Amino acid sequence: MLPSLVRTFGARSAAAREVVRSIERRHPAEPHWYLAVLGTDPSVRGKGFGQALMQSRLSCCDVDHAPAYLESSKADNVPYYERFGFTVTGEITLPNGGPTLWPMWRDPRY
Repeated sequence: MLPSLVRTFGARSAAAREVVRSIERRHPAEPHWYLAVLGTDPSVRGKGFGQALMQSRLSCCDVDHAPAYLESSKADNVPYYERFGFTVTGEITLPNGGPTLWPMWRDPRY
């Protein structure tokens, strides 16, 4: 991962490494699905595509009897994820004035 960080962030690589380390320190150790990046194009927001995408992934988690984990980068999105059964497990304050992240966990549904 380090070479790609250097290429992407250049002189800000040290700051990017600190961000990654901050997130990794809080990442759960037990096996789970990591829903790292989920999103929809702004032109289709509010039309159910995000919900369909989330439901698709969570269905896979449930079939595998696996929990799911994500970090929300917006407080306004926390209630959205809670509707899918996620609960906030803490806060991650990123270094150098970075945003707060809310780690969230969902146990599988049988």
